[in-house]
Amino acid sequence: MIFGMRPLLEAVASGLEVEKCLLKSGLQGPLFRELIDVLKKNHIPFQFVPGEKLNQITGKNHQGVIAYVSEVEYVEITRFVPSIYEKGEAPFILVLDQVSDVRNFGAIARTAECAGVHALLVPTRGSAMITPDAVKTSAGALHNLPVCRTTNLQDTLRFLADSGLKLTAATGEAEKVYHQADLTGPLALILGSEDRGIHPSVINMTHEQVKIPILGRISSLNVSVAAGVMCYEVLRQRSLVRK
Repeated sequence: MIFGMRPLLEAVASGLEVEKCLLKSGLQGPLFRELIDVLKKNHIPFQFVPGEKLNQITGKNHQGVIAYVSEVEYVEITRFVPSIYEKGEAPFILVLDQVSDVRNFGAIARTAECAGVHALLVPTRGSAMITPDAVKTSAGALHNLPVCRTTNLQDTLRFLADSGLKLTAATGEAEKVYHQADLTGPLALILGSEDRGIHPSVINMTHEQVKIPILGRISSLNVSVAAGVMCYEVLRQRSLVRK
């Protein structure tokens, strides 16, 4: 964590990846206004909270500002996807929409790295922070698997579609079972959180929607388990094509 306005300004200027900021309600002054401008310019999420909340987080002199620093350096998706094609490979991007649980995120990253996913793509807002807990749950995979972050998921998905990737959503409302879909080509596989699922605006953009059959009384799988099922189906299909 980073405490204080000026240290945070210096951290952002140095290129440090900042996940989000908590700001004490009622802060004012030129330096504070400069900080707000910098946070907005760099698309860093922030929220105003009571001073008591900041005091609960740390006993240090936070000056009304606490920022969380990411454990990883994010990758720019518009530069990364072309590099995959240049290596002669079909891109496989795993998109996590509204997945906010840190341990689920870490577990998904571990499975994705093992299954040959090229990168994770997450929205800036509403996604789990990459904390030490996330890295630990991923068994270190988050230090090996590129993570891309976007301030506008729909725009980024359009870029992926324009780059030749098929947008495929795994959702319980789909009619097609996941193994009936062709997952061998360039692919952006989209998963949503267990409670909210994939946002309807994202669903409407997809080329295809698939489901994992549920035969028991529980209505859904844990999202990290669903990620495992889907990622290894992609690996299975691609392995058959290469034979």
